[in-house]
Amino acid sequence: MRAVSPIFMLIGLLLFAPAAIAQTAQNSDADGVSETPVPAPAPASSKPQPRSLDELLEMVSQGFEAERAINRRRVDEFRLNKENQQLLLSEALVKLTKQEDVGQRLEVRYNENELAIGTSQARMTERLGELGELFGVVRQVAGDLSAQTLDSLTNSDGAARNDLLDRLGRSTELPTTSDLEALWVELQREITKQGKVTRYKAMVVTIEGTKEEREIIRAGPFTAISGGNFLHWEPADQMLRELGRQPPSRHLDTVSDFENATGGYAKLALDPSRGGLLVMLIDTPSNTERVQQGGAIGYVILGLGFVAGLVGIWRWIAIAITTRHVIAQGKNDRVDLGNPLGRVLEIADLNADADTETLELKLEEIVLRESSKLENFLWLVKTVSVVSPLLGLLGTVTGMIQTFQAITLFGAGDPKMMAGGISQALVTTMLGLIVAIPLVLLSDTLANSTRKIIDILDEKSAGLIALRSERANVGD
Repeated sequence: MRAVSPIFMLIGLLLFAPAAIAQTAQNSDADGVSETPVPAPAPASSKPQPRSLDELLEMVSQGFEAERAINRRRVDEFRLNKENQQLLLSEALVKLTKQEDVGQRLEVRYNENELAIGTSQARMTERLGELGELFGVVRQVAGDLSAQTLDSLTNSDGAARNDLLDRLGRSTELPTTSDLEALWVELQREITKQGKVTRYKAMVVTIEGTKEEREIIRAGPFTAISGGNFLHWEPADQMLRELGRQPPSRHLDTVSDFENATGGYAKLALDPSRGGLLVMLIDTPSNTERVQQGGAIGYVILGLGFVAGLVGIWRWIAIAITTRHVIAQGKNDRVDLGNPLGRVLEIADLNADADTETLELKLEEIVLRESSKLENFLWLVKTVSVVSPLLGLLGTVTGMIQTFQAITLFGAGDPKMMAGGISQALVTTMLGLIVAIPLVLLSDTLANSTRKIIDILDEKSAGLIALRSERANVGD
């Protein structure tokens, strides 16, 4: 058994040797070393099977011969390819040398052409003389007029005039006489259109985004109106557009009268900035929007101010009526119980037999009672006049807190992110001052009027007591 095992191992190796040789040949072709086709091994079922050791030896010898033949053919192909590659390299070097020579000749010609162009341009500039300055002026005027007419409201009538101006503005040649005349005509046309009030039809973009053809009235390059409203010119779209919100009524009221005018002169609000002031008026918040910017604190300030104002006006009317009655009572000997002075006199009459001290106490009591009635609810007006600025200060603090929060979250690069907090801070302060200032004046006025009535009552009471004391001393 020990002698047989190596023999069987050799037999197995020889059986798989032809397949390995064929596979090696195929791998060599796959690597691109040789393009010579190599016959693939026959399927395992068609391979002849050795029936003896001699046949196996013969098959192994034939396989080695075939492998040596393949290796010799590959070596020949390697040598042939090496000679071809050397030939191709030589040809490429020759072509490179020729192209370098061509490049040098082109570079020399390029330098010569650059010099010739510079000389020609200098000669052309010298020959042009003043015509060169004229050419520059024409280009500048044409470019400025093109930009002006493109942005101008006079271009809203749909008359296209920018082709000639754009051509002259970009031209690299001297303008002809006809071009100069056409430029002159365009300048005169723009001057004429800016000095006229024109009525025409044009497309208008509505607030909803649709386009409608409307009758337009244009007052020079300043203002365009239609249907009782102001319009805004959009240079980018070359269209008239309805405003999202019209300016205040003091400007808007002039539009209808101007549209209905048939001759002569009519009043119309013009925008000398050609649209800038109109946009600013639209962006300016109304009074309602300003109050809304104040937030809840703003509404509280206005609510307290409204209540305090009503109470103050009511008390001011009541005190004014009382003052008139008191003055009338002072001039009349008949006692009227409808005023404080009459009620004080009534107490004096009812206590005609009382001693001086008792009468004094009775009069002090009635004066205190009347003073309390006169000063009724004045505390509310005074308190609100003091609290309103404090609420405005509270709104300022909360608004600044919101502003700093916005800066913390979004940075300080976008002012619009901070506008809400700043608006609340300023609006609440403004509302607090608006409410406090008139209430302070009203409170002081009411206090002064009330004090005058009380002084009259005190004066009359002191006079009655002095008269009673004098009579008592005379009786004694």
